[in-house]
Amino acid sequence: MRLHRCEGCLAACGRRAPAAPLPSLITRTKLLKRTRRSPYSPPKISKENNAAKMAEPAPPTPPDNNAPPMPWFGMDIGGTLTKLVYFEPRETNRRELDKETEVLKNIRRYLTRNSAYGNTGRRDVHLQMDNVQIRGRRGTLHFIRFPTSEVGAFLQLARSKGMADLVNTIYATGGGAYKFEEDFIKEVNMSLSKLDELDALIAGVLFVDAMNPQECYYWAPPDEHPADSVSYRTESVSDRTEAPPYSEAALSLYVRKPFDFSSPYPFLLVNIGSGVSVLVVNAPDDYYRVSGTSLGGGTFLGLCCLLTGCSSFEEAISLAASGDNTTVDKLVRDIYGGDYARFGLPGDLVASSFGQMSSADRRASVSRSDLARATLVTITNNIGSIARLCASNENIERVVFCGNFLRVNPLSMKLLSYAMSYWSRGALKALFLEHEGYFGAVGCLLHLDLKQKQQSASRHTTPPTTERTQADR
Repeated sequence: MRLHRCEGCLAACGRRAPAAPLPSLITRTKLLKRTRRSPYSPPKISKENNAAKMAEPAPPTPPDNNAPPMPWFGMDIGGTLTKLVYFEPRETNRRELDKETEVLKNIRRYLTRNSAYGNTGRRDVHLQMDNVQIRGRRGTLHFIRFPTSEVGAFLQLARSKGMADLVNTIYATGGGAYKFEEDFIKEVNMSLSKLDELDALIAGVLFVDAMNPQECYYWAPPDEHPADSVSYRTESVSDRTEAPPYSEAALSLYVRKPFDFSSPYPFLLVNIGSGVSVLVVNAPDDYYRVSGTSLGGGTFLGLCCLLTGCSSFEEAISLAASGDNTTVDKLVRDIYGGDYARFGLPGDLVASSFGQMSSADRRASVSRSDLARATLVTITNNIGSIARLCASNENIERVVFCGNFLRVNPLSMKLLSYAMSYWSRGALKALFLEHEGYFGAVGCLLHLDLKQKQQSASRHTTPPTTERTQADR
């Protein structure tokens, strides 16, 4: 049965029950373990040498020669962007030497020696992960993206490079896994094994974080005390000299700092794609959706295209970086003449997004950059406010933001950081992840190896007796 996939309709969706493992795949894995014998037999260890051998590191997991044929891919076909994760093995096994070697070499050369594919496909070289093990094979993970509107061009590429001659099934998630299913079958005779978006997302987050200790981080001013409502209560407008909180001058002070995410549970996961989903994650297989909003990355890009005439996400972000939202938004001081001290509302706080645009004179003088900046502030303020309310309702102290909206987008991260700190009065940090929008595709790739997925998830198990310190929060 196809799941209901709305972005913001919590009333229709309700809370999601804890995700259950896939019984058919787990059963098949157990059966294979019973019937297969590893060709690698460990050497016998004498009693005299046993102590010395125990001190040695465990041998690497032998390659599984019964694994699916190479190449290995995971796909997340989103509403705006398609993400492709490709596993490049370090060594070629015997089966691959015997057949299909040249086709595999051609695919590998094309995918790994290029950082651009046509006009729109890109490989994010800076995200490449080396020495990753999947199903007993060690290799490199490559992260590739292209607009979902170019899926047809991807299928032509797959046919021209012979990918479909070696692989007849790809694990995929996202709405496009349903939308383009017939195109994959018709064009390249390749079927899509569809996985639940949120299952794949969480599996990917936990795996990548386990492989990369620097995966999780946050943005904050050097003193980690951004302006909040408390400071504004004790200052008048005339005494305050700092830049407005949404301005480039204020946000440029923010620095990136690492965050230890090894014991995260429970945490709130805010996935910002075309729309936004908010999840409570208690364990790798225990999570549910608590809220969401239809005002996400797709909203930002769509409004920027309408208001500024831009044609890409990168152009919209570039415009926003140089804009000033105060010429577009109505601030608290525009209404009260300064701070609203009784409720601790600073005069620089946005009181009405796009509130100045009711004036014909204002509309005539506003710039494209200002409109883009105001749009971004509107979207991030809304997401930050919803995330903070969900964290408060669920009594959760860690809020992680991910999704392709945050790709190469530190401006939005800093705006979210300010929004979370302001609305929580400094109690919550906005946490971010290095590989942003690729986690769903990684989760699909991991479906080749359920054991590996379980092992990566076990790293994040919080012992019952562990107490969180204030510094960890």
